[in-house]
Amino acid sequence: MMKEIAEVFEFVRNGASIKQEEGKSGIPITRIETIWNKTIDQNRLGYADLDKSDLSKYDKYLLQHGDILMTHINSPKHLGKCAMYEGKPEKLVHGMNLLCLRPNVSKAIPTYLKYFFNSEFFKIQLPKIANQSVNQASFSAGNLKKLKIPLPPLPTQKKIASILDAADAYREKTKALIEKYDELTQSLFLDMFGDPVVNEKGWEKKELKEITIKIGSGSTPSGGKKAYKDEGISLIRSLNVHDNYFKFKNLAFIDEEQAHKLKNVIVKSKDVLFNITGASVCRCCIIPDEILPARVNQHVSILRPNSKLLNSIFLMYCLISKNTKLNLLGIGGKGGATREAITKSDLESFGIIIPSKSLQNQFAERVQKIEAQKAQAQESLEKAEELFNSLLGRAFKGELSI
Repeated sequence: MMKEIAEVFEFVRNGASIKQEEGKSGIPITRIETIWNKTIDQNRLGYADLDKSDLSKYDKYLLQHGDILMTHINSPKHLGKCAMYEGKPEKLVHGMNLLCLRPNVSKAIPTYLKYFFNSEFFKIQLPKIANQSVNQASFSAGNLKKLKIPLPPLPTQKKIASILDAADAYREKTKALIEKYDELTQSLFLDMFGDPVVNEKGWEKKELKEITIKIGSGSTPSGGKKAYKDEGISLIRSLNVHDNYFKFKNLAFIDEEQAHKLKNVIVKSKDVLFNITGASVCRCCIIPDEILPARVNQHVSILRPNSKLLNSIFLMYCLISKNTKLNLLGIGGKGGATREAITKSDLESFGIIIPSKSLQNQFAERVQKIEAQKAQAQESLEKAEELFNSLLGRAFKGELSI
C-alpha cells in the first residue's frame, strides 16, 4: 500500500537557533555534517553552553528515539542524506538546517523508515522535487510530504526491517574486521619503529629528496573530463588515492597522445602515490600493478623510493602515521590552521626516519601477510555490500519473501 510521506510523519521543520561554542562541552546540537555515513556521528555535533533554565526553552527541539534527521539543503550529491536518532547522546537538540521527521509508530516501524530513506526507491524521487544548481540543491518540506512510500502492515514492516538489520550487521562486522587489520599494521609499525616524528628510537633521518629518485605531479589533459576515454592509459586522480587503499571506482583513462604529454609522470611499480591538494591532502597508497601503464594528474604526486635505502611499504606507512600527517598538514604550527596543499618543495625537504633496509623489508613482509588476510575480508565485504543492496532494493519493490 502506497502512502504519502505526510501521512506517516510529523514534520519538525525548523530546528533550534542556538549559538554554538568552540570545543565539546555543553548541550550537543545537530548540524548538517552530523549526518555521516548514514548515522548520527557524535564527533560531528555542535555544542552550546546552556544552563538548565535555558535548556527548558528548547525542550520542543529535543530529539526522540526513532526521529529521522534529513538534509534538505546540501550539495546535489548529499541532498536527502539521513540518519535515525537511536537515543545517543541521551539529550540531543535538533539544530537548524536539518529536517526532523517524527514517525507515527501506529503506522510505521522507525527502522523500516530509516532503510526506506536510504533506498534507491526514495533517492530516485528526489530530483522531481529538488531545485538544483551546480553547487547546491534543496527541496521544501511541503514537496517532500507529497512523495510516496510503500507501507505494508506493521508485522511485514518489522520482518523487512529485521532482514535488512541482519544483512547490515554482517556488512558492518566485516568492515570492523578490515579496520582491525589496519589497526594491526599501524601497531606493528609503531612497535618496530616507534613514532616517526618523535623518533624515540633515534633512527637516522633524511629528507625525502635524498632517498627518492622522483618526486613529481602531473596535470589534467586539455578539455578536462571531456578528454577522458573508456579505456587506455590510466590517469590517477586524488579520488583514487586513499590511505593504504587504491580506489578503482571512477578511474579515468586517456589516450596515447595525451599520455605522451604526461611522459614526465609515468607511474612505475612500487611507486607511492601522495595527494597534494584539497580535502584529501596527505592521503597515500602504493600503486597497484594491475592499472599500469598510468599517469597522475596535478593533485597527485609520485614518490619513487631509492630501493637501496627505502622500502615502498615502509615509506607509505610512515607517511600515513598520525603524527606524520599532522606534521605535513601544519597542525599545531603558528597559524594553527590545516593546510590543503603540499608543495613539491615541502615534500622534498620533509624528513623521514631511515631504519636499516633489512628491518624495513622485515616489516613489509609481515604487512603483506596481514594484507593477504585483509584482501579476503575485503572480498567478503564486497559480497556483503552486494547482498545488502540487493535486499534493500527488493524490499521496497515488494519482492522480498516474507
